[in-house]
Amino acid sequence: MEARAIAKSLRLSPIRARLVSDMIRGKRVSDALTILVNMNNKAARLTKKVLDSAIANAVNNEGADADTLYIKEARVDAGPVMKRHVIDSRSHIGQNNHRTSHIVITVATK
Repeated sequence: MEARAIAKSLRLSPIRARLVSDMIRGKRVSDALTILVNMNNKAARLTKKVLDSAIANAVNNEGADADTLYIKEARVDAGPVMKRHVIDSRSHIGQNNHRTSHIVITVATK
């Protein structure tokens, strides 16, 4: 049985979020939570919230045991880009791209 949680349009670059999701992919849920709690960055905090939601979905909706869950899929997709303009040198217009990401976590039983 599987359960999934998705967080969309998070104000975080997908490249930075993928570094964290690569570390927890395929691990048991308890090991992944330990890794995320001990990391000190924004991507780990947001990924932990999504993982907690996926665990709650599995326990409440599917009736799964939280001790037997593992992370089947941890994926980070690129979201919409917020494009902002700034004044550059010699009165040119520069562009700042504020990237967003979608985090998808699927947990399943062994």
